Amino acid sequence: MTPLTADDPSVPSSLDSPGHPRPDHTIDRTVALAEELLTRRSGARVRLADAEDLGGSTRSRVVRVRVAENPFSLPRSVVVKHYLGGPEAHGAERVDPFPYEAASCQLFTAMPAEDRATPTLYANDPEQRLLVLEDLGRCSSLADKLDGDDPKAAERALLGATRALGSLQAATAAREGDFGALLRRSGVRHWRDPLADDARSALAEIPDLLAHLLRVEAAPAAVAHARSAAGLLGGTHYRAFSPSEVSPENCLLTGAGARFLDFEWGCFRDVALTAASVRLPFPGWARPAVLPTGMTEAMTAAWQSAVAGVWPELADPAVYGPRHLAATTLWVWVCTRSLLPGVVGKGAGPEQVVVGRPPHHAAAVLAGYWRRLRTDGERQRDDATTDLSSAVVAALEPYGGDEPLPLFPAFSRCSGG
Repeated sequence: MTPLTADDPSVPSSLDSPGHPRPDHTIDRTVALAEELLTRRSGARVRLADAEDLGGSTRSRVVRVRVAENPFSLPRSVVVKHYLGGPEAHGAERVDPFPYEAASCQLFTAMPAEDRATPTLYANDPEQRLLVLEDLGRCSSLADKLDGDDPKAAERALLGATRALGSLQAATAAREGDFGALLRRSGVRHWRDPLADDARSALAEIPDLLAHLLRVEAAPAAVAHARSAAGLLGGTHYRAFSPSEVSPENCLLTGAGARFLDFEWGCFRDVALTAASVRLPFPGWARPAVLPTGMTEAMTAAWQSAVAGVWPELADPAVYGPRHLAATTLWVWVCTRSLLPGVVGKGAGPEQVVVGRPPHHAAAVLAGYWRRLRTDGERQRDDATTDLSSAVVAALEPYGGDEPLPLFPAFSRCSGG
């Protein structure tokens, strides 16, 4: 059977756009492919029914199905993820996210259940670009809690998710070789952290970008500090698996704890880079909201408690402080390269995997990132980074950078906002 692709004329280009639901025949196609895969795997007929579209993205479809006929030990329902197109452009290259997700799911499925903060992978078909995964059920996501009306529940969810992220990193600290082997089996010979190329481009371009668009001159010491942060992009002692894009929508809160989804850009990177992305918070998630005072520090403590068994020194402020500052610097510079041209009306910035679509109130979001960097710089007594951050925040004010961002709804309702 010919796999359905994004180039198939039966698939409208507006497949995922609001007001254009996916036609049922595309869901039927995904279900049929999953039945074929599971039947081949078991050697006996598997029948799936009652398909429920769970959304997915412009490049994939995600469907929950009931296992109606089950000759072996499948659960009552599974989730099927079907990639619709081929490799995507990333910079000058074509990158296929399917092998990264498949390798990520295989890596975690081979681990002990107590170390697994992801769904189990039951089967995958590289030719049809299909994954059959554990159904984690109809539980809330971290996004649901942040959008809810219970600040205590939102706080527990944030701390639990951050701790689970640290546990995931601790469990994969020595498994980069396994991940590379899985990628090679899928035909991927050379792989890189998608953040690395964007970060190196940002380090080269941001000084001129700030000067030309905001009339802010970055002091040589601030530029030198940022470029020294590129050391986190290499082979450090603190490398572990990262989902790459940590989004509250992809963190499910199950009875067994937080579980992470969506590893299209799964990779191994320095743990500080993943922790910093949560502390900003969530640069890959286009939501103009901030965390309440003290929440970032509490999340950092929860993360440290989870990684301490592998890297106890990361509980020492003298060790983690400079690393968090370096990681935050890289993220803020990457986000600035993506968002600043649009903020000042100079067109869209370069497309980047790790930042995602521009958020509403982009100037205020970007100013918030630079304020976070300023706070971290002040704590590390890095005057050059602090001064540059203050100058950028001030320069963003005419573009809406002084607009106060709301707290996430769960916390704003508590404060009466």
